[in-house]
Amino acid sequence: MKTRHAYWLCQVLGWGGYSLLSAWGSAQSVGWTREIVVGFGLYVLYSILLSHLLRGYVRRRGWLVPVPRYGLLFLAAWITGLIQAALVILVNVSIVGRRSDFLKPSLAFGGGLGISAVTIGWMVTYIAVTAGRRSRERQLALRDAELRALELQINPHFLFNSLNSIRALVLENPPLAQDLLTRLANILRYNLHRDASHTVPLSSELEAAADYLALESARFEDRLRIHSAIAGETRSLPVPPMLLQTLVENAVKHGISTLPAGGELHLSSALENGFLLLRVENPGRLGSSREGPSGLGLQNLRDRLRILYGPSARLDLHAQNGRVAATVRIPLKP
Repeated sequence: MKTRHAYWLCQVLGWGGYSLLSAWGSAQSVGWTREIVVGFGLYVLYSILLSHLLRGYVRRRGWLVPVPRYGLLFLAAWITGLIQAALVILVNVSIVGRRSDFLKPSLAFGGGLGISAVTIGWMVTYIAVTAGRRSRERQLALRDAELRALELQINPHFLFNSLNSIRALVLENPPLAQDLLTRLANILRYNLHRDASHTVPLSSELEAAADYLALESARFEDRLRIHSAIAGETRSLPVPPMLLQTLVENAVKHGISTLPAGGELHLSSALENGFLLLRVENPGRLGSSREGPSGLGLQNLRDRLRILYGPSARLDLHAQNGRVAATVRIPLKP
């Protein structure tokens, strides 16, 4: 059941049930009189309305987050209860006239306290019932804020490297510089308009990585050789944005660029035992790939994988036979 529907159902059942029991108790002594039926019927209606207005006021004021401000909440509930009590007295006097028991100060005072206590009870119940939802919403908000902060850390480093690559070609090869500027614009546009869920199809990542590698190929020329083996069934699977960007940037900076002869960068994807496996392999040493800004980029990526998929998602680095491989494991069902 949707939260909104559940809220209104609880409102009707709660206030209606309480009013019915109260009316039944009053009717045991004097019978089902007009003032009982009309009075308690109207009580249900304006209690639902006033408690709903109270809820909206409390939420607009932010008195429930990050932790409930109980003093203000109970004061607001008490005032709402007094308004309900005043309406009860007004309705009863309008129906009964001078015979109304509420014209006696002691009964009016006791009735006001009793109705206010019920409304404060409603507030306590609302705080308790919605505590879990508020906690989940707060965790989601913190998660979203953390992800956005991590994603924003990627752009400056990438932009700095890309502009340096293009700057060297502006005078030497203007047509190529224009093409690379277009590729850079594609990457930035992709990064700015990615899905709000913090994931994108792997195919989009591959296109962005291809633009990035084209930028780097212009700088390294034949020193950068690229081999790709992407499984077709993996192209539509969701992955964190700029994932491949981070891996290939790390491979180029700490692998290809450190070797006079350059080397071959391998990029592959596959499905294995309920996981999407992404692998970027380059020549080099494992120690160097952990240092500097790209090391921060890899930790950034680990943090995003943890937030999005939990502990089952991993980024592993290992070296063998003069090559370093970065392997990402993403569960198909987080």
